[in-house]
Amino acid sequence: MSALSDQLVTFATLAYLVAMICHAVEYALGNARPRVAAPPARELVGAGVGGTGGGAGTDPAEPPAVGAKRPAHPAGRARLAGRIAVVATVVAALLHLGGLISRGVAADRMPWGNMYEFVLTVSFIGVVGWLTVLWKRPSLRRLGLFLTLVMVLLLATAELVLYVPVVPLVPALNSYWFVIHVSTVVFASGIFLLGAVPAVTFLMRNGYEQGRRSFPYTLAKRMPAAESLERLTFVLHAFAFPVFTFAVIAGAIWAEASWGRPWGWDPKETWSFISWVIYAGYLHARATPSVKRNVATWIAVLGFLTVLMNLFGVNIFFEGLHSYGGLD
Repeated sequence: MSALSDQLVTFATLAYLVAMICHAVEYALGNARPRVAAPPARELVGAGVGGTGGGAGTDPAEPPAVGAKRPAHPAGRARLAGRIAVVATVVAALLHLGGLISRGVAADRMPWGNMYEFVLTVSFIGVVGWLTVLWKRPSLRRLGLFLTLVMVLLLATAELVLYVPVVPLVPALNSYWFVIHVSTVVFASGIFLLGAVPAVTFLMRNGYEQGRRSFPYTLAKRMPAAESLERLTFVLHAFAFPVFTFAVIAGAIWAEASWGRPWGWDPKETWSFISWVIYAGYLHARATPSVKRNVATWIAVLGFLTVLMNLFGVNIFFEGLHSYGGLD
């Protein structure tokens, strides 16, 4: 089952890559206009041109001759590439899910006991959230280019850098709180991951709409309107924040039961608190009319950077009671 999990995750990464390429094709052709060739000049027979005599004129509304090739429509090819990208993302998500399930069966536990498994699960939650958003708002499909790019990077990092063989759960984690606390952290982190994509895209698109034509603003030239991206950013963060709050509280209760104290400023506890404060600050700024939307969105991006620090930086560079990264 462990080998099966590894293979499914590899295939999922390749499927996300295919989806990313198809999204890139849709992005490249999305606003292109079809090139219609000018009709060939006709040799006019007779002396009367356009008159009532026997002259033959060129009718601009005349349909093309039977058997003539119509020019390919780039917008049609873009839509096809976008649909293939969505199908590839669904296939990748199913392979991703299979990899998680087989990993859990091989380990005989929930598949989030180390950094490798945590990244796999968080990225899967992000993809499921994206497919849900896409089902509700198909007009946001082009955002899938950046989402699938993030998935490829995360899964490739997990496989090439963070991978560890299946091992039993660390004794300190062998508790029902492991399911309660870690599952909510994983879920909230996955939605924060998803929310970071429209947040960054909004900052680029907003700059483009304000007339900035330099890098990186031009990357969002064909993305959805800035208002839609900002609204999606807020909805995702407003949904994830209460879950994250519960996860922090559940972690404090678990710490009290395991270590005899609810909070000890362990590195991971400290960075979780920093993330919570920043995300709370984002929601407060977003609800304050005097704060510009791009300023509030920068706070959300900063919040996700602290989540990444908590996941990678704390596990790699710090020692503490939460050092369960699984890396040598």
